[in-house]
Amino acid sequence: MHEPTSAAPADSVPPQGPTLFDWEFATDPYPAYAWLREHSPVHRTKLPSGVEAWLVTRYADARQALADQRLSKNPAHHAEPAHAKGKTGIPGERKAELMTHLLNIDPPDHTRLRRLVSKAFTPRRVAEFTPRVQELTDHLIDRFAARGEADLIHEFAFPLPIYAICEMLGVPREDQDDFRDWAGMMIRHGGGPRGGVARSVKQMRTYLGELIHRKRDDLGNDLISDLIRASDHGDHLTEAEATAMAFILLFAGFETTVNLIGNGVHSLFMNPDQRTRLQDSLAAGESGLLETGIEELLRYDGPVELATWRFATEPLTLGGKDVAAGDPVLVVLAAADRDPARFADPDTLDLSRTDNQHLGYGHGIHYCLGAPLARLEGQTALATLLTRLPDLELAVPPNTLRWRGGLIMRGLRTLPVRFTARNI
Repeated sequence: MHEPTSAAPADSVPPQGPTLFDWEFATDPYPAYAWLREHSPVHRTKLPSGVEAWLVTRYADARQALADQRLSKNPAHHAEPAHAKGKTGIPGERKAELMTHLLNIDPPDHTRLRRLVSKAFTPRRVAEFTPRVQELTDHLIDRFAARGEADLIHEFAFPLPIYAICEMLGVPREDQDDFRDWAGMMIRHGGGPRGGVARSVKQMRTYLGELIHRKRDDLGNDLISDLIRASDHGDHLTEAEATAMAFILLFAGFETTVNLIGNGVHSLFMNPDQRTRLQDSLAAGESGLLETGIEELLRYDGPVELATWRFATEPLTLGGKDVAAGDPVLVVLAAADRDPARFADPDTLDLSRTDNQHLGYGHGIHYCLGAPLARLEGQTALATLLTRLPDLELAVPPNTLRWRGGLIMRGLRTLPVRFTARNI
C-alpha cells in the first residue's frame, strides 16, 4: 500500500470544482477525478438525467461501498418519486419486465440466481470455449486484413463479444445478427435519446422469451438450456427470471468487452513503449506480460467507468459524508483505480504491474460474473491483432477520437486504424 496524498490545509480554499459529464470530461475524465479524490472524495452531484447521487472516488471508500450490504442494488430503495426510477437503470428494462436480474436484486434472491448461472463462467468452461473465441477473432480479422484499414470498434471489438456471448447463451447463428443490431442501438444511443434503446430492449426481451419457449423442447449445451434445466429441477427460476437473466448476461457481457478491447488498443497506441514490450513478449511465445497487461489495461482505462447503481437502505457514513436512506451511490471505478493511495504511479501504464487489485470488474458479491470470459476475449483479441497486424497504427489524429457519452460505460465511438494489407 502507498501513503495517501496529503489533504489540502483546512484554511485553504480549494479551486472551483471541475465540470462533470460534458464532452470534454468524457474525453479525459481523469483530471476531474483526481480533483474529486483530493477535495471531495464522496461528492454529491446532479447527474445529466437530473437525479442527484453520491460519487465515491477513493479506492478505500470504493472498495468499502462495493461490499456494503446497506447499499442495495434494488431500485425500489430509491428515495426519488416512482417516475424518476426509470432514470437509474437500463432504459426500457422496467417496461419490458426485465428487472429481476443480478444488477437489480439483493440476497437471498441474488445468491440463488447467481448460483444458477455461475457454472457457465467457471474457468473450466471458459477454457473449453477458448478455441471458438480464437476462431471468431481470426474470422473478424480476415474480413479486413486485405484492406489495410478498418474501424476496430465496429468491425472487431463490437462483433467479437456479441457473437461469443450469443453462442454461450445458445442463440442460433442465423439470429445473431439481430442481436448485433439491437446491441448496436444500445451503444449508439447510450448517452442520448432513450427511445431507441428502449425499443431494442423490448425486441430483445420478446426474442429471448420466445427462444426459451423453443428450447424447452430441444435443450442443448448452452446457458439458456442450463437455466431451463435449473428451473425444471426445483430451483424456482421463473420464466421472467430466466428471460431477465439471459438479457442481462447479454447486455452486460458485450459492451464491457467492446470497451476493454477498444480502450486497450487505444492505450497501447498512446504508450508505444508498452506496446513494443507486449509485441516482443508475444513474439517470444510468452504469455505472462499479456496476462498482467490485461489487468493493467482494466485498471488504467477500463471499460466500466462507474459501477452500477446502489441505494442506501438506511442512513450511513461514507468517506466522512452522511448518506441518507434512499440516496443513490455511484462508485467511480475509474477514479478508484488511479488512486495514488493504492497504486504507485497510477497515471502510468505498466503492463508488468503485479500489485494490481483493481476494481475494474467490481468487488464483493456483485463482482462481474463474466470476468473470466471477458479476460479471455481481451487477451485473445489483443494478442491476435498485434501478432497478425504488427504495424497496426491509429489512422487519425488522437485528438479527433470521440468517446461515447453515458454514465456507466467508457468507450470509443470509433477507432480507425491502418496497417500493411495482408492476403488471407
